Amino acid sequence: MKKKNFKEGIYKKNQKGFGFVKISEEEEIHIAKENSLRAMNGDRVLVKVIEEKSNDKKAEGKIVKILKHEKDTVVGLFQKNKGFGFVVPDDKTLGTDIFIPKGAFGKARNNHKVLVKITKYPERGRRSAEGRIIEVIGDINQAGVDMLSLIKQYNLPSTFPEKVVEEAKRAGNKVDKKDIPHRRDLRDKTIFTIDGKDAKDLDDAVRVEKLKNGNYILDVHIADVSYYVKENSLLDQEALLRGTSIYMLDRVIPMLPRELSNGICSLNQGEDRFTLSCSMEIDQKGKVVSSDIYKSIINVTRRMTYDDVQKIIDNSDKEVVDKYKDYIKEFKLMEELAIILKQRRDKEGYLNLEIPESKITLDINGKTVDVAKYETSFSNEIIEQFMLTANETIAEKFYWLEAPFIYRVHEIPDIDKVKECNKFLYNFGLKLKITQDTIYPIEFAKILKQVKGKEEERVVSNLILRTLKLARYEAENLGHFGIAGKYYCHFTSPIRRYPDLFIHRIISKYIENNYAVDNEYIEEHQKQAEVRAYLSSEREKVATKVEREAQDMKKAEYMEGKIGEEYDGIISSVTQFGVFVELENTVEGLIRFDYLGDEYFIYDEDKKILIGEHSGKTFKIGDKVRIRVVRASKALRQIDFELVDKYVNN
Repeated sequence: MKKKNFKEGIYKKNQKGFGFVKISEEEEIHIAKENSLRAMNGDRVLVKVIEEKSNDKKAEGKIVKILKHEKDTVVGLFQKNKGFGFVVPDDKTLGTDIFIPKGAFGKARNNHKVLVKITKYPERGRRSAEGRIIEVIGDINQAGVDMLSLIKQYNLPSTFPEKVVEEAKRAGNKVDKKDIPHRRDLRDKTIFTIDGKDAKDLDDAVRVEKLKNGNYILDVHIADVSYYVKENSLLDQEALLRGTSIYMLDRVIPMLPRELSNGICSLNQGEDRFTLSCSMEIDQKGKVVSSDIYKSIINVTRRMTYDDVQKIIDNSDKEVVDKYKDYIKEFKLMEELAIILKQRRDKEGYLNLEIPESKITLDINGKTVDVAKYETSFSNEIIEQFMLTANETIAEKFYWLEAPFIYRVHEIPDIDKVKECNKFLYNFGLKLKITQDTIYPIEFAKILKQVKGKEEERVVSNLILRTLKLARYEAENLGHFGIAGKYYCHFTSPIRRYPDLFIHRIISKYIENNYAVDNEYIEEHQKQAEVRAYLSSEREKVATKVEREAQDMKKAEYMEGKIGEEYDGIISSVTQFGVFVELENTVEGLIRFDYLGDEYFIYDEDKKILIGEHSGKTFKIGDKVRIRVVRASKALRQIDFELVDKYVNN
């Protein structure tokens, strides 16, 4: 057998037993259950290609060697028998229960969530893995145990080492007066933070003024976190290890200790704070005509919330309007500039995906009491537009300086995926135009504009999102398809994202040296940028997965109390085993074939629809349906529906 028929990759196992070996972003090999060599989900494996890829079929393979097991610990539910026990893993793709011999129970009792150390992996002749319990997380029904289980499952650093906290405390709670003369003093300027009402780490502040020539000055001030978190310090090493803050509904696993994130690095109202600032002159068409980047000291005039700013803009709450009457002109000016910036982006093909976030409300015991759509307003858009503009301006400047840098990149989607998306869009009478085997952001933007405000908007937005590639961090500028921009970076959140912190250090170095930086520094930090971009992208993937699982778990918990209830929904996905339906409150569940009706349904691959064998009844993405909740499992993160009715006016 030729060597090229053997490939190395990561095994991703499906709950049904089969799986895929991911070789690269573009290549993966299908593995039938009998060819898996009892590999566990996440294992690095050597696979032998037994059937090459064809037009519409993935390559088939057989795992011949497990090179490295990804996990040596597993979180799950302990089930005790007389002489032995089992741990049923929370990760259902793991593919094996963990056998626990009698002497390895530790202090675990039946229905305890536990952390297990694997002592023996599945092999031929041994169906299950074997292990010993090394930690009891708590009873399955105990408050907070579900989130703690996720933290243990993904091995998240939930506490900071004592020495890291000590280093953070040394930063104090007041700025160092010795450094003020080296900064632009803006403490007499009217500056605002605008955030959600529950936000505690405020890392961006803004100011807008209008010039006599009709142009605008937009000042974006970002907490100068790199002043306190020095390169290669204990704080820096810990921040790199974490990569990002993780938001798990009722708790946050922060990138930096709260002594910094909620203290000296948070732009609190009425307190002097060091910032890294980007001032931009913007013309009436929304184009940045000049910019200035500098170190500064500010004192935030008012800490505003999105809700209050929106009430001021709308003039909808007399009490709020009266409270902030001295600043109404400033907020109206912000609205005016944000509209101009948004209009420019829309013309260029910026993809404004209207995918609502979930607002999950928990009681004091951490149990879900409500799931709803998170409502946003134009005040959110104001900050979004200002931050996007600052990020683009910074990225473009440092690209042309050829500085070592970390960019936020989003590459052009695969044409095959775009063609697949078109099959679904066909059902709405829509089509993405492909030009000479490539596609431009404006084509997606046109589709989004066509469905704006319509019932199918959410579904089409989700379709497009699944077609696009994942954004990631790179040391090389590759453009950003989603914002239709040539230059983009993350500059505005150094409290919660490591790439922002890294580029703050680069920016500060260039400012301090009047942009004359030696080659040795550039070469060293270019290598750092490559490593840190990769690590940050990997940590972001973990954070996204954890946050999604936390939400899925709590949504399923909520729906456990809704068995038998009926809701209206819209079909969000059509598969070979049923249809997924999304409800107005953002909960998504599956209608399996058994619950679609009394006939066999055929999946039409080309049209991406289900067709009833006898009735000819069809189900496609975007169809409105009435469903009943038949099952919900917090443990499995699954919700099952049955069809009550299909609305005929689709």
